[in-house]
Amino acid sequence: MKPDVPKISASRRSMRDSLIAYGVLAILIVVIATVTGGDVARALFVATAFFLAASAWTWWRARRRAERERAR
Repeated sequence: MKPDVPKISASRRSMRDSLIAYGVLAILIVVIATVTGGDVARALFVATAFFLAASAWTWWRARRRAERERAR
């Protein structure tokens, strides 16, 4: 018997929500590098690369999902 799991409605602004989450994670990369004495320039590069790659991936997946829904 499966427990009842409440339905959570999908966000109407999922792209915005994802970009905010990726931005927070990118900032966290830089903060951790700074606190631990790491190379901040490298952390900025990695954080920027992470943000751009994750944003591109999310945009691509959202676009594919929208195309599939239109095809139905």
